Amino acid sequence: MSRKRLIFSGSGGQGLITAAIILAEAAVIHEGLNATQSQSYGAAARGGVTRSDIIISDTQIDFPKVVNPDILVCLTQEAYNATYHIIRPGGLLLTDPHFVDVQAKADARQVRLALYENIMDRIGRPIVLNICMLGALQELTGLVGRDSLLKVLETRVPARFFEMNKAALELGAELAASAEE
Repeated sequence: MSRKRLIFSGSGGQGLITAAIILAEAAVIHEGLNATQSQSYGAAARGGVTRSDIIISDTQIDFPKVVNPDILVCLTQEAYNATYHIIRPGGLLLTDPHFVDVQAKADARQVRLALYENIMDRIGRPIVLNICMLGALQELTGLVGRDSLLKVLETRVPARFFEMNKAALELGAELAASAEE
């Protein structure tokens, strides 16, 4: 593996910071990789802009911020408008059409997955959008193994919610496996 730089961007309350922490922990604890994770929040805790920078590498990481991501996840229009242009050429841009209307052409592989719609249809709880996104990202990139994500979920979510989160992870992977770009 080489170095992968990711940005998860969206709105407070979508769980993107938690998703970033889960991904970084899976990389470090269960995959033996190096990872950094940092976050920034808008003025409001819920509904404000949030961003998390994640770097995963098999070598030492000297600087924890991401300037030009290899992978960009945008789950609000505001996040997309502010960041689509910074993705590295040939990178991966993941959006959900429920939240983002892709208007500009980024020089990236663009994957639009109806995560929210499918979560509501099949699970009925929007709180697992972040985990569904992680399942899709894992399927699309293979950055970490799905088992590694599940092991972190077991320690991060209350036991009574584990099966719902596991279902969301699997749903994301299923949607990504059948994605049209």
